[in-house]
Amino acid sequence: MKNTQVVLAQRPEGAPKANDFAVVETETVPLEDGQALVKNLYISLDAGFRNWMDEDSGDEVLPAMPLGKAVMGLILGEVIESRNSGIEVGCLLMARLAWEEFSVVNEGDWWVEVDNEHQLPLSYHLGVLGDTGMSGYFGLVDIGQPKPGDTVVVSAAGGAVGSVAGQIAKIMGARVIGLAGSDEKCQRLVNELGYDVGINYKADNLSELIAQHCPDGIDVYFDNVGGLLLETILEHIAHGARIPFCGAVADYTAQKSGGGGPSNLFQLVAQCVTLQGFMTHFQLERYPEARSQLAQWLASGELKAHEHMYHGVDQCGIAFSDMFAGKNFGKAVVKVAAS
Repeated sequence: MKNTQVVLAQRPEGAPKANDFAVVETETVPLEDGQALVKNLYISLDAGFRNWMDEDSGDEVLPAMPLGKAVMGLILGEVIESRNSGIEVGCLLMARLAWEEFSVVNEGDWWVEVDNEHQLPLSYHLGVLGDTGMSGYFGLVDIGQPKPGDTVVVSAAGGAVGSVAGQIAKIMGARVIGLAGSDEKCQRLVNELGYDVGINYKADNLSELIAQHCPDGIDVYFDNVGGLLLETILEHIAHGARIPFCGAVADYTAQKSGGGGPSNLFQLVAQCVTLQGFMTHFQLERYPEARSQLAQWLASGELKAHEHMYHGVDQCGIAFSDMFAGKNFGKAVVKVAAS
């Protein structure tokens, strides 16, 4: 079968651009023992994968992405052929595979079977019911632990994780402030997601705005950005605050000679702050717990899922670049089949 792939054409410098990627057509090859063939239905766009596009960036999670090969990503697909006794034809998998129409699951690849027991849109398993939604859940339930009346600030608040994290903080009784990159997004945070306040982090008087809206300091900072924005936040952090450190978009796109991070980390000491990084794939045994709770909140209307949907696998590079340019609101997803 013909297989359309989006490959890494060149190493991105800073924020990715559409011409860093290329669309090519290949053919699927016969399976070997232990492999399964997956027809990809949806592809997740996740900022963290930018980290592995740099040369020599491989680590214990993923190898560095080679030039000319399909870009690695998180997919949701249906198994259409299998020579692996543990993977049945017809089952749905969420797996760390590639931006392409068809993918091969090899022995040792990371994947989980998806049971759509809640009869929600399948794409939700890459967003609000997937790693992004569970990042908001684990980050707040385990680390942030907001109490009623606490002030919670969320960076990249209109993004995939932030849009869920802010709503969960509201469900837990907190007062929630979202940081986003435009006045329009800030308004949407309030009107569509229930944030109490939206602040444009590009404002010249950002520190003053934070002081105005957080007069008693920030009790929980859900951080998706890192960098100099974290430095500003630390000037307003409350005693005993908790910082779930989910992502560092500022670091993913920083030039090797530039970038920058907090110069005031002693605030963590002075204010007795807990800053803890986390990754959801270390919590696989708790996925059912998180997914069940998130589904309950969706059913009750307390949690809303926002998707920024693209159509056609060839749109992956464009969608990924758009995300770093701040064009998405909610979870960016590509439906593999063009509409």
